[in-house]
Amino acid sequence: MQPLSPRQELRRAFKHIERELPPRLARSLRWLRHPDSRLIRIPAGIALIAGGIFSFLPVLGAWMLPLGLLLLAADIPILQRPMARFALWCLRLLDRFGSRRRRD
Repeated sequence: MQPLSPRQELRRAFKHIERELPPRLARSLRWLRHPDSRLIRIPAGIALIAGGIFSFLPVLGAWMLPLGLLLLAADIPILQRPMARFALWCLRLLDRFGSRRRRD
């Protein structure tokens, strides 16, 4: 079996995230991932990163930083593999935490 390319790993991570989101948010993420949405995706990624830096404010949070990096990874090849692996690791962690909470 051939190893996945960084772009394929990122696509796999996005697909997994889309399965976890409510349908409306999944459609929005799918639209943002589309190549024609690049002019929206890049500023949105930068804005999310900037918001993540100010995570001490009530509305903004640390969740914004990885989401912004994930959006930018769609256009910056060097970020694709690390962000895909980070996203999948986070999702596995959430799955484990969720299954542990359901057992208690």
